[in-house]
Amino acid sequence: MDRLNEKAAKVRRLRRRVTFRQRKALHSARVLDDVVDTEVGLVPELDGAARQRAVDHLAELVLLSQAYRQYAHGWITRRELTRRGRDALGQLQTLQMPSAQQLTERE
Repeated sequence: MDRLNEKAAKVRRLRRRVTFRQRKALHSARVLDDVVDTEVGLVPELDGAARQRAVDHLAELVLLSQAYRQYAHGWITRRELTRRGRDALGQLQTLQMPSAQQLTERE
């Protein structure tokens, strides 16, 4: 009988309820994946520098979607998700900033 109770407890642990935050995190990850899937088809049409910036931008979005999934599965804390999100936004802003060479080419 104890063995049956152990199996039932194990099944309950495996079937734990998904919280609102977990559903929201998984939804955010899917949205980011959809953006990447849509935009990755446009990358081959870009020239060298623009292509590299686009690839770097998409890579940051992929890393962010992975962080959302890791949070949803309980592998990282909300604090870690927030830190990774801040890091990703900072990196995306850095990618958007024109370099000194680009500024001189415009003149």
